Amino acid sequence: MRKFIVILPLIALGGCISTAKTIVTAPVRVVSKGVDWTTTSQDESDRNRGREMRKQEARDEKARKKAEKERRRQAERQN
Repeated sequence: MRKFIVILPLIALGGCISTAKTIVTAPVRVVSKGVDWTTTSQDESDRNRGREMRKQEARDEKARKKAEKERRRQAERQN
């Protein structure tokens, strides 16, 4: 009976301790999430740079093809 009286409050406090831990760590989690959103990791930076390079290469290729097509058209006009 005595063990039951000692164990019961510990079980009841287990939930309280868990809740208290969650409440105490919540502001830290919120701040760290905010910092995560406002900063760019090296991986994200590399990925964005690679994407921008591929877009630039596509624009350059398109401009090259357009210029080649225009040169052919000019050559045909002269003949």
